[in-house]
Amino acid sequence: MSERLAALTAPVDPRVGGNMPAFGDMPRDTELDQLVSRVLAPNPSHFSLDGTNTYIVGMPGSGSAVVVDPGPDDPEHLARVRAALARRDAECAAVLVTHHHGDHAEAALAWAEAFGCTVAAHRRDVAGPSGRLLDDGDVVAAGGLRVESVFTPGHCSDHLSFRLPNGVLLTGDHVLGRGTTVVGWPEGDMADYVRSLHRVLELGPDALYPGHGPEMAEGDPLSVVRFYLQQREYREAQILAVLHDGPSDADTMVPMIYASYPEPVWPAAVRSTQGALVKMASEGRVVDDGEGRYRLA
Repeated sequence: MSERLAALTAPVDPRVGGNMPAFGDMPRDTELDQLVSRVLAPNPSHFSLDGTNTYIVGMPGSGSAVVVDPGPDDPEHLARVRAALARRDAECAAVLVTHHHGDHAEAALAWAEAFGCTVAAHRRDVAGPSGRLLDDGDVVAAGGLRVESVFTPGHCSDHLSFRLPNGVLLTGDHVLGRGTTVVGWPEGDMADYVRSLHRVLELGPDALYPGHGPEMAEGDPLSVVRFYLQQREYREAQILAVLHDGPSDADTMVPMIYASYPEPVWPAAVRSTQGALVKMASEGRVVDDGEGRYRLA
């Protein structure tokens, strides 16, 4: 490791040392507030963390709710979501999907058919032939509830977050409850991702309910978004430190930059590093030699 790389100091995650439940200790069924219940899907992994957070959102006593990010098409998970709807004495009026990845969208069409409702998403293949396509600022209404879609591309090109009237933002994979988000090139776009993080700061939500990991509702939830921006700047500084010693590529950089991370996540880190290199090249900070290697501009 170069001296320049070793001298860099990583930003501090504001969630460290807080009341976050340990990995694997998140409850399966949680009433988060008057509007929102969370049902944790049984699909934990390095990338889905504790599992996919499926949200049931509805006005109390309205008899109607929406389901956000059904996740895997698992019978037990569906039964738990049905039970959460029953506790709210509500029917599912729509299935909303933050983005097309299977751990969020796999069950969407099947569950919508089972519930007798439609799917709302940014992409036609997710929403289905009779589903609703959502763009920035569109509103899904159900039983007096208004859910506003916020276009937050970056993790992937079709990513939406959902803004609730109580100040909560459902962030999907844009902001996670643990760690940071993978923005893997070419599906992910780092420049879009950074812009979308700034968009969340501008919205100023009171709480963040992520697609994976614990909710961020106490203290200053936006400190996590600022940490995400600082982390991206830190990764770019690491890339510049590596390139100071000569041209390199993402595959070579990752074992140095992500040395403290388990190797199973390195392939995703390569795609994220490549995304950062593409962004930095578009800004004129590094130069691509046309064969995947980069040098300082």
